[in-house]
Amino acid sequence: MDKLLLYNCSQIVTPKGSHIKKGKEMDQVEVMQNASIYMEDGIILFLGANEEVLHRLGAAYIEQIPGDIMVIDGAGRTALPGFVDSHTHFIFGGYREVEFMERLSGASYLDIMRKGGGIQSTVNATRSYGEDRLFADGRNRLHDMLSQGVTTVEGKSGYGLDLACEEKQLRVMKELNKVHPVEIVSTYLGAHAVPLEYKNDPAGYVTYMVEVVMPKVKEKNLAEFCDVFCEEEAFDTEQSRFLLTEAKKMGFEIKIHADEIYDLGGGRLAAELGAASADHLLMISEESMAALAESETVASVLPCTAFCLNKPFAPAKKMIESGCGLALATDFNPGSSFTNSIPLMLSLAVLKMGMTLPQALTALTLNGAAALKRADKIGTLEAGKQGDIVLLEYPDYRFLIYHTAKNIVHSVIKNGHLVYKKEES
Repeated sequence: MDKLLLYNCSQIVTPKGSHIKKGKEMDQVEVMQNASIYMEDGIILFLGANEEVLHRLGAAYIEQIPGDIMVIDGAGRTALPGFVDSHTHFIFGGYREVEFMERLSGASYLDIMRKGGGIQSTVNATRSYGEDRLFADGRNRLHDMLSQGVTTVEGKSGYGLDLACEEKQLRVMKELNKVHPVEIVSTYLGAHAVPLEYKNDPAGYVTYMVEVVMPKVKEKNLAEFCDVFCEEEAFDTEQSRFLLTEAKKMGFEIKIHADEIYDLGGGRLAAELGAASADHLLMISEESMAALAESETVASVLPCTAFCLNKPFAPAKKMIESGCGLALATDFNPGSSFTNSIPLMLSLAVLKMGMTLPQALTALTLNGAAALKRADKIGTLEAGKQGDIVLLEYPDYRFLIYHTAKNIVHSVIKNGHLVYKKEES
């Protein structure tokens, strides 16, 4: 039996519960001073004040702890739930630095797509990559995520747009999940764009996905979720509704890229279909806000994408005031958000989007877990939850924002095991 005691943290800070937190509930985080966490076989058994935890272990002093318990000294550090990055596209080939500079010169995201760039550019590169190369690049990106406190990440396909390459992306994620500490939740996103092969027949491409690709993905257990880019120049509301309805029949959980560039009502559609999350939402309407607030669908906002596209941010403060439950995710991808910076994302959420720090922490932990249907297992530091923990270099969680856009993660525990520790300089 593996036993681990995280002892004498300056703070343990966590939301609580096993379901989405909405509206004002997102501000409810517990702050424990001078506290410890005890885990066995990767599960938190109990936590609380140092003296209380020692007493439950039959010790009056730390020196009396049984020798079969590994002890990590948390003095001067803050413990938080492992971060959940619930929307990324981290398996891809090639880069799009030229397009980034074109956008800085005034070209729009859709302008670039219409010229054959954008997603199609990455599709061409990803199709040309072998699995070994995608695996090596993906592993390096996961190392970087782990160093920033990410213990669970969602990864989408969508850079193949055919059976062979979509399966290739998903197989790589499945293999990485076997060998890397960061837990990977896989999503099939064949409906990311209309491929050149179906340029004049998007309905035919939807039929191809439903009849050919999705059954194979499900049969081989390559993805848990199915997603669609509901947007102009991609898939309209009815195509999205049909694809996701069929996905649910096959046993997929569902997600929607919604209301990013235009308000097509994707947020309302997500709530109607019971999607796990509606993501982006830069152009969300009040009707969609109300629908999401009445549902269990998480509203995932992606501030790094708006920042990199130089677009207005999603109205996070208004959404929370309307009763929505928000998650924060990086949208790490080679086009619209070539960053997986958790510190940048948190700074943007609080300094530019009007979220409070407790709201942002809840969004990056418990609500991120809810967006992946895992709020019963991860996202908080409570008895019975998985031992996924981030230790900060500082004694107060407010340093997450105070030390602006700086990675202050000291070490990471995943499933009750120390899997990352920052090298001492």
